[in-house]
Amino acid sequence: MTPFPTTGTAAAEPETAERIRDVNTRYHDGAAAHYDAKWGIDWGDVGRDQVLGKLEKLLGRPLPRFERSLEIGAGTGYITLHLLRAGIVADATATDISPGMVDALRGNAERLGLTVDARVADAERLPFDDESFDLVCGHAVLHHIPDLDRAFAELHRVLRPGGVVLFAGEPSRNGDRIAVVPKRSATLLAPVWRRAIGARPAERGHDDGGEENHELEHLVDVHAFVPDELRRPVEAAGFADVRVQGEELAANWFGWFNRALETTARREDVPLRWQKYAFHGYLLFQRLDRRLLEGRLPAGIFYNLMVVGRKAADGERPAA
Repeated sequence: MTPFPTTGTAAAEPETAERIRDVNTRYHDGAAAHYDAKWGIDWGDVGRDQVLGKLEKLLGRPLPRFERSLEIGAGTGYITLHLLRAGIVADATATDISPGMVDALRGNAERLGLTVDARVADAERLPFDDESFDLVCGHAVLHHIPDLDRAFAELHRVLRPGGVVLFAGEPSRNGDRIAVVPKRSATLLAPVWRRAIGARPAERGHDDGGEENHELEHLVDVHAFVPDELRRPVEAAGFADVRVQGEELAANWFGWFNRALETTARREDVPLRWQKYAFHGYLLFQRLDRRLLEGRLPAGIFYNLMVVGRKAADGERPAA
């Protein structure tokens, strides 16, 4: 197996695919308990609109209804549970390589009164029959998967002819570089910011499972994409009508600056007024991106990339 470099803070040596899978499992197990709070995941109308907005960018309006969906790397259920709440899918299956995340997903589904088949599974070895689903989706998961060719071959196998595959929230290579600027600026300003709001410094690893888990964080991300690199494994698997789009630029700068500040303080010390400012400010810049930048600038400029494709119907030849 070819070794894989890691993105972000570079590892001392390239990592094997087996090591990457193991680290991702352990890291996300440790992060599961605080994952929703760490990333500000909303289970109300705002969160629903965020999820539906991503699908509308890729599929247009009105959104189709899918009978059976499969989410890969579902985490705590952000995509699947909102699609169920909105009535976009009727029967949902959600998988993650992390048992801790699957447990958190089941807990969220129970609190929301939703039924979902949540399973521990590796995207490269899916435990499902051929042609089982008419939607396969995911958010911020492809950059964790070592062998994308193998994963997309599996996704193609379990998808019904005419079905849709779509992924959002994948880091672009340019976006990773852009994010360094607000992160470093926030790190420099953090002591002044904490004094201004009266916050104590955070304990190392406080929001991702503790010190030991924090040491794994730089090993879990193995890809940052340019559009052609994200398109290639999807087309190689046999999908048709593959399209890559970019999203979030101004929102990325604003969001990462504030997020980097917040990670330096104990969560309970960050005032509600600040949290509201950061949250609503992010939504404002996100709307700016959608109205003025997305669709006008090249996809690779944006922080996140999205990809959509379709499994050719029976008798249809996929585009070369």
